[in-house]
Amino acid sequence: MRRTHLVATVAAVGLLAAACAGRPAPATEVATPGAVAAAATTSAGPSPSSPSSSGPTPSPLASVGRGEGTVSVVAIDGYAEWGGVDPKVKWVGTFEKETGCKVSLRYYDPRQEERPGDFPPSSFDVISATPEVGGRLMDEGKAAPLNTGLLDGYDKIPKRLRTLPSVTRDEQVYGVPYVWATNEILYDAGKVSPDGPESLFTDEGPVMLRDRPLSLADAALVLKAQGTDVGEDIKDPFDLTDAQLDAAAELFTSGDDGRRVFWRDPVEVVQGFATGSVRLAQATPYHLDVLGRGNKQVRALTDRPVTGWADAWMMSAEAPHPSCAYKWLDFTMSADVQRKVSAWMGLAPANPAGCTGAARRICTDYRVGTSQAFRGVYFAVRPKDYDKWVERWSRVVS
Repeated sequence: MRRTHLVATVAAVGLLAAACAGRPAPATEVATPGAVAAAATTSAGPSPSSPSSSGPTPSPLASVGRGEGTVSVVAIDGYAEWGGVDPKVKWVGTFEKETGCKVSLRYYDPRQEERPGDFPPSSFDVISATPEVGGRLMDEGKAAPLNTGLLDGYDKIPKRLRTLPSVTRDEQVYGVPYVWATNEILYDAGKVSPDGPESLFTDEGPVMLRDRPLSLADAALVLKAQGTDVGEDIKDPFDLTDAQLDAAAELFTSGDDGRRVFWRDPVEVVQGFATGSVRLAQATPYHLDVLGRGNKQVRALTDRPVTGWADAWMMSAEAPHPSCAYKWLDFTMSADVQRKVSAWMGLAPANPAGCTGAARRICTDYRVGTSQAFRGVYFAVRPKDYDKWVERWSRVVS
């Protein structure tokens, strides 16, 4: 069973009712990045040499043609729905009808993106990328710079998201923001009254922490707020010296190991609070909304700054079907798709025009379209020394 959004996952703890099913579709394939590469190389022929970050940057597409008839989409689970999980949740088919581009859809787990040799640029047209994956694609020259003048919906996305370092490089645009979210600290109001973000590291626990190397940035914000020798010089929690990175990791490892629980699936946070087995947790505003609808006494700290992230669609530097790829990028920015993916995933739509229908409540959770939406938010970017972040985090979780 593949859980793709919190409204589905909370059914596991009886808070809300929703359907959840697998993806038995012959047109789709579930794969890790390495497997995606192998499968695509087999079907598309030998892959040419991948561009490197030291090589010439490919030029953005000058114009969009009628389309090549097909497009290879590599997506995070839930980001490209065709109705296989819920017949009412679908937008891939609409794209095919509107553009004539048949979608070849594969899924990947972004947590496995550290594997070498993944994502040969000839193996896909477009990919939904986390800041970690997108940063790697740009670093390795595997993402194509975009001609945003060819994307009708681009200007509808707030400038803050369009100009994030996770989707831009050297004054070039490489990604179209899709959904975004912020990290908050939730707590069981019946058990604890935290003093501030530092409580995540000092409380007796159990405390749930998101299992992601970039979670070290949340600890860096605590160090910055404390004004210690190592923390006072932190300007950006995603740009840390070795000493600052070590201090951030130490916050996670201080105290009793038994007080820390690491989560990857959003349902784990809901289950933790629903069963009373957790006191505090790193989570999102949508977690809080779901738990509130389940009549749980869970609150969120209102302290800012906080960290956040924006996932984006990127185009391969060697996209076999560039015109259909651009049509896909433009389609994902439409109000209809933005509304559907936001409601399905519990994440804020990049285009505020998607804040209608079932997504309206999600947009309220994230303050979309207001002056408060991005206030005090440090958005994630892949650190230049990301391998060090991975190494420090491996120590934390071990």
